[in-house]
Amino acid sequence: MNDDDLLRYSRHILLEEFGIDGQARVSAGRALVIGAGGLGSPVALYLAAAGVGHVTLVDDDEVDLTNLQRQVAHTHARVGSLKVESAAQAMRDINPGISIETHATRADEALLSRLVGAADVVIDCCDNFATRHAVNRACVAQGKPLVAGAAIRFDGQLSVYDTRDEASPCYACIFPPDAAFEETLCAVLGVFGPVVGTIGTLQASEALKLLACIEPSLAGKLLMFDGRRTAFDTLQIARDPHCSVCAHRAGAA
Repeated sequence: MNDDDLLRYSRHILLEEFGIDGQARVSAGRALVIGAGGLGSPVALYLAAAGVGHVTLVDDDEVDLTNLQRQVAHTHARVGSLKVESAAQAMRDINPGISIETHATRADEALLSRLVGAADVVIDCCDNFATRHAVNRACVAQGKPLVAGAAIRFDGQLSVYDTRDEASPCYACIFPPDAAFEETLCAVLGVFGPVVGTIGTLQASEALKLLACIEPSLAGKLLMFDGRRTAFDTLQIARDPHCSVCAHRAGAA
């Protein structure tokens, strides 16, 4: 870590829980971000600002005018650009010293198998259940911690699914893949921009804590945010011993 790094990251280094060792772990860390939209924007910007050494962005979408109300990594000038490239540019503007890898494609099983294996933490910022479950399966298979968030209308939720811990549930324990969840889209129901920013910022916080080895994480808890009341509620969540995804993971009973 050179003098410029010590200065850039000094406010993190001053934290007793973080310190130089924590910053060194973050600077050597590899984060995989699925989705570069409303949730992925604050995640990407805060990971860049914190100096995460290598960030991989996956999103097949382009920046649209309707995105700009909440997707703060993008600008009016970049409407029509690939979201991964737009977000990468915003990240480089903040911190040119980090490595950014982009994939302008959907996160399918083959890509996830390769990218999740190379990551230290995975942050799911996508907007559909199929991708969320695919990301979860890859994280369980490769023993990688997953920070998953969602937001719609005035409501948001967040948790960490870390199956390296035998007691921690996976995403499918709480939201079974065969359950009949109704798909909710911002384009249909709307979303309050600051709620998306709140959840995305908290996802970045949990990811950085995992990289810096700061405990505790949100594993085993589901954080719910009500933007109308500006209130948080926390639910305890448990592993499903019969989960179709993680019941037979290493260390499971």
